[in-house]
Amino acid sequence: MTSEPVEVTNVIEEARPRLQWGRILVWGGLILLLVMLALGLLRTQRGPVLIGQNAPQFILSTFDGQQINTQDLAGKVLVVNFWASWCKPCEQEAADLEAAWKAYAPGEQGVFLGVDYVDTEPEALAYLNKFNITYPNGPDLRTRISQAYRIRGVPETYIIDRQGKLAHVQIGPFRDLAQITGFIDPLVAP
Repeated sequence: MTSEPVEVTNVIEEARPRLQWGRILVWGGLILLLVMLALGLLRTQRGPVLIGQNAPQFILSTFDGQQINTQDLAGKVLVVNFWASWCKPCEQEAADLEAAWKAYAPGEQGVFLGVDYVDTEPEALAYLNKFNITYPNGPDLRTRISQAYRIRGVPETYIIDRQGKLAHVQIGPFRDLAQITGFIDPLVAP
């Protein structure tokens, strides 16, 4: 009879460390989840990137396989347009953005980059084809670029000066080509 209580005691003593580790893992996971939630809330409360601030740098993998690093575009005016094929207001400005791109001697005075937001590649390519868009475009993989710019929706366009500072933010579509060039002309002037 004395051997049974000893065995039960040993089993209980062996189970205690496992229970403690289980509790530690559960509490650790809960704390990690709360920290991630708090960071997400802080990011959304910061609002959009502001005019005069350094524009976030990123690498865009285009639909035709290029890798465009915005750090390599230092000294040029950069126009970053967030769009989606399902976005009707994006269609309103598509032709004007393409015309502006062509007007600025592509790549010499200014660089346009289209960032396709939460879309599928077939629909995005059909959109680019429909509006004859020739400036570089690529998907926002894992929404990293849109998160860096803290966009609220599409279309949104960010115009960045030669020093890498945000010069203009356009929430919603541009009215016309004149509005687009009105923001870019002062930045490309010698």
